[in-house]
Amino acid sequence: MKLNHVANRLAAEHFETVVTMLGECLGFVELRRTERAIWLRQPGANVDLQFSRSPTANRDADKLRSQVSFLSDTPQADLERLADWARARGLETSVGAYSDREFYLDMPAALVDFVIEAMLPELAEYGVDT
Repeated sequence: MKLNHVANRLAAEHFETVVTMLGECLGFVELRRTERAIWLRQPGANVDLQFSRSPTANRDADKLRSQVSFLSDTPQADLERLADWARARGLETSVGAYSDREFYLDMPAALVDFVIEAMLPELAEYGVDT
């Protein structure tokens, strides 16, 4: 088996806003869409994101441990730009830090079971050939 995609849930009422943000701000391309889900790919990536519409109002208290993660030379600044984009569209957002090299963006009303993480590229240098 070969890894194809990772799936997470978005609150139905903010589904299109988050999808639009990923397209406009990070260049994601829509691959496929159904009534309840969408598959997206960022050019140059080889693992896709699937987002499903969720009616769930209950939020996982430990969702900070579940991320869609990006590499960035300026992770905090990049997440702040996404936060500003979302705030301009009425979404409450917060940017926090796991450390001085890895940061996260939460949009509590939109991201049901994950946060968006950005971290310095050095954190993905594992020293292992695949």
